[in-house]
Amino acid sequence: MSVTATPTPGSKLLKPSDHTLILIDFQSQMSFATKSIDAVNLRNNAALISNGAKGFGVSTILTTVAEKSFSGPMFSEITDAFPGQKLFDRTSMNTWEDAAVIEEVNRIGKPRIVLAGLWTSVCIVGPALSAIDQGFEVLVIADACGDVSTEAHERAMERMVQAGAQPMTSLQYLLELQRDWARTETYDMTTGIAKKFGGAYGLGIIYAKSMFGASEGH
Repeated sequence: MSVTATPTPGSKLLKPSDHTLILIDFQSQMSFATKSIDAVNLRNNAALISNGAKGFGVSTILTTVAEKSFSGPMFSEITDAFPGQKLFDRTSMNTWEDAAVIEEVNRIGKPRIVLAGLWTSVCIVGPALSAIDQGFEVLVIADACGDVSTEAHERAMERMVQAGAQPMTSLQYLLELQRDWARTETYDMTTGIAKKFGGAYGLGIIYAKSMFGASEGH
């Protein structure tokens, strides 16, 4: 049987409208013990996905644990991207066991869940396995998560992948939402986020645009 290729995206690729991004426990107390990723990289990646999600209009849930009594405020890199948005503060380590968060998930009504936060082995594994068990498709932004050791992070990622979660990275998330440089309505926003938070890739964009006015898609 022959197979015919068509110039259309695969159904597994993310679109801004088909998923809910849940950012979990990006808080000071949690980050103090995070050793699997440098704090600067973690905050940078959190900012990249937050600004990307906001710019593309992705349904986003922000949640903390014991914000006032123990863990501290959510990273400003995230809350600055979503000014005035409600933060769901929990007592449960597993976000999926918090009734208010799940009420918001159901209100939004998207079949795909994208997760990022601290720590991978507790605060991300819990909702990932729970959501998969209830029929959701789950993706985890691996470099916007962290744990008390590299071992803890890697074993947590393996456990989620074995259960059916799909791993991805922060820059991949942003560029998958854009996906075509000919989408001029979001081109400047995407490259602007990449220039600010995209590390060496962002420096490359700055260089190309400054030195010879380069522009993808033209």
